Amino acid sequence: MFGSMSSPNFPEPYPREMELRWNISVPNGFQIRLYFSHFDLEPSHLCEYDYVKVEAEGEVLGLFCGKEETDTETVPAQQVITSPRNSLRVLFSSDFSNEERYSGFMAHHSAVDVDECSDHSDEDLLCDHFCHNYVGGYYCSCRYGYLLHTDNRTCRVECSDGVFKERSGVLSSVDFPAPYPKSSECLYHIEVEPGFRLRLHFDSTFDVEDHPDVSCPYDYVKITAGGSDLGPFCGDRSPGVIETDSNIVTIVFHSDNSGENLGWRLTYTATGSLCPVPESPPHVVINPVQSEYSFKDHILFTCEPGYRLLKVPSESSRMISFKDKGNWCLCVAGSYHCGQNGEWINPEVGTKLPSCVPACGRPSRSLPSQVKRIVGGRCAEPGLFPWQVLLSVEDLSRVPEDRWFGSGALLSESWVLTAAHVLRSRRRDPSVVPVDPEHIKVFLGLHNARDKRLATNRSVDEIFLHPDFQPNNYNNDIALLKLRDQVDFNRVIRPVCLPPPHNKEDPPTPLPNTLGVIAGWGISNSNASLSSGDPPTLTLEPAAAADPSVTSDLLQYVKLPVVPQDECRESYTSRSVSYNITDNMFCAGFFDGGRDTCLGDSGGAFVMEDRVSQRWVVFGLVSWGGPEECGSQRVYGVYTRVAKYVDWIQNHLSWIQRPLESRT
Repeated sequence: MFGSMSSPNFPEPYPREMELRWNISVPNGFQIRLYFSHFDLEPSHLCEYDYVKVEAEGEVLGLFCGKEETDTETVPAQQVITSPRNSLRVLFSSDFSNEERYSGFMAHHSAVDVDECSDHSDEDLLCDHFCHNYVGGYYCSCRYGYLLHTDNRTCRVECSDGVFKERSGVLSSVDFPAPYPKSSECLYHIEVEPGFRLRLHFDSTFDVEDHPDVSCPYDYVKITAGGSDLGPFCGDRSPGVIETDSNIVTIVFHSDNSGENLGWRLTYTATGSLCPVPESPPHVVINPVQSEYSFKDHILFTCEPGYRLLKVPSESSRMISFKDKGNWCLCVAGSYHCGQNGEWINPEVGTKLPSCVPACGRPSRSLPSQVKRIVGGRCAEPGLFPWQVLLSVEDLSRVPEDRWFGSGALLSESWVLTAAHVLRSRRRDPSVVPVDPEHIKVFLGLHNARDKRLATNRSVDEIFLHPDFQPNNYNNDIALLKLRDQVDFNRVIRPVCLPPPHNKEDPPTPLPNTLGVIAGWGISNSNASLSSGDPPTLTLEPAAAADPSVTSDLLQYVKLPVVPQDECRESYTSRSVSYNITDNMFCAGFFDGGRDTCLGDSGGAFVMEDRVSQRWVVFGLVSWGGPEECGSQRVYGVYTRVAKYVDWIQNHLSWIQRPLESRT
């Protein structure tokens, strides 16, 4: 791989009009080194006459003539000419005349190994990472973690097998912020639990090879999330923040075999699916209070004192956990999930959120075991009967004006249960006309009837007498009144519970010989006369503005047994006046008398304690009694059987109080 060449007849003068070519080649991985040991040619301006030209791959490496260097003539002298690759061509040319005799030239060539690792003149031969030279060639290798591309010089990375399941992390192009590998196809797969949404935040430093006219033809970042494709992204403008609205994201980064760009980096975080902040229903306390709620947040619903969580009669609070895709799990009571339409949905109650309803039948004081009578009675401590309501009626539609009072039972913040005859305008004919609501005052939390300043008073908005009320015999003697403004519950104002609706297959409630309690401000003097113009057939009318000596200032109460229905009917059949005891009525009292309700107690609640829930339930309303004195022998009080009317009551109330399951 060496040799020499010379002009013809060297060292004698070379002939005229001569042209010779030498094509020299050596194996790949070598270069050709050429130098002249003697050079003597005809001089000429820019070597126009005789010359030696050295070329390689179409490029002129040297044009020589003359014997000495001048401004227009070049001689090789001691210069060594090296071919860029493994071939070289030498051309000798002489013209038609030489005025002098020139001896020509002698040149030598040899093959030399190319150090490709130090030769940076050809980018296509450069190794990405490590270059190793050997005689006649070279090879490339890569750093640990990289793979040599099929072009045997580019180092790429294997970056398509990773799945990122943490809820936060950092992803970047390889070696960021150093230039990223060429000829790579990176796949980043982020997958977190369902119910989370991934948020991508690219750093401001973003440098991916681009093109001024074509969108990302070389290198690019592409994102797939929730079935949507985002990108491609390239250039030096960061994509910034991307809300994917998905728990699964795939990021593809592609690079071609050129470029020295710095790449990109992003931070991803997983945030829970948001549920609307639940609006706090009346009397509901939500804890903790946050500006937003997301996956796996917990929320505790509790009720204000005097209320219970609807659908869970034995509990006053329930823990709710936010589950998959916006689900709220209401422990024990059921689960709520956030539907596609943004509403909370419960498999049992639909879109109805938990709410607090009055915790009925729970007085702030417990009744003593020994309870005497109203007639000759015993005073009630404040809070013993928090459902007790005093109704003061002034019927200004009559001439002369008529005034009386009665009792009622609080069912909710807005509704009071009482007897229909208490709210009926008194007329001589049997027509049923309710008193104007403007003529009724309602007193709640009242203990002393003569000191109403400490009580809560409300006006009446609407009155609902039972449509089948019969004033001649007091059948269906039940009514509802709606307060104009709601009342706040406290230790002396609380509702009473409704009984289960009457089932024809079951015996009527309350059962005979069971004990109930009645409270009121009626006449407490057992010798009180009932000759104040009351109807001759039914004596338990609401009290007129009675003499203070025969009415009770303080709330009175008595415990009475339920009389068997046969005894009830027989006691009234034996009288001279015929009385009709219907199935909608029941009697309570003692055979010997002595304890009974009386005037002014009309509409008051006959309550019994449920054995299971220990709540007080209204089973009867004070309706009427015989013409004898209050507490007379075998003169039982007659009560409206409330269980018969639960459906009617619930149809009027804006909320449905859950009747107790058990019976007393």
